[in-house]
Amino acid sequence: MSTPETLRVLHAARTNEVVVTTMSTAREWNELTPHPLDFVYVPSSMGQASSLGLGMALAQPDRRIVVCNGDGCTLMNLGSLASITAAAPKNLVLLVFDNEVYEITGAQGTAASRHRRSDGNSLDYAEMARACGFHSVHTIDSLPQWEQQVKQLLSEPGPVFAWLKVAPVPGGIGPRSPGPGPERARAFARALQDSSDPI
Repeated sequence: MSTPETLRVLHAARTNEVVVTTMSTAREWNELTPHPLDFVYVPSSMGQASSLGLGMALAQPDRRIVVCNGDGCTLMNLGSLASITAAAPKNLVLLVFDNEVYEITGAQGTAASRHRRSDGNSLDYAEMARACGFHSVHTIDSLPQWEQQVKQLLSEPGPVFAWLKVAPVPGGIGPRSPGPGPERARAFARALQDSSDPI
């Protein structure tokens, strides 16, 4: 399955959750109809979206927070997985879009990909999540499976971890900011104050 079609399914299923996107997921999310509770993390510090989502979840415990992270970003901040389960926010969903490459910087294989490992086996993100203390862990291999499970993942008690196996986008370029950062931050803050998200 592709990242764009996977995000379209999430976009259709999403109600009033905060959705945090970064890197390639931000690029594709920007092509969809915007929502006041979108947090398009561009420009970003690679790997920090999971920590940002954890902070949002702790600050807004009555609101569902969904983080769309890449596999490269996840590898850059594996420690956040342990931090998330230590805090155990019931309102956090972490989606890892795994295409086995650093798509934004030239599609180099990640250190977790089978192409870069001497034994020829990719690392298992689901097992990593379980080792870090996640109890709700899902592996999504196909678009029909994702379409069937997305609403469950958005509603079950967290923290939730889902490993989505996606194909790289050939020639995928970096995301562009959807507008000036300060204005976007103020608009997002207003949206948080003006809306509610039953969990």
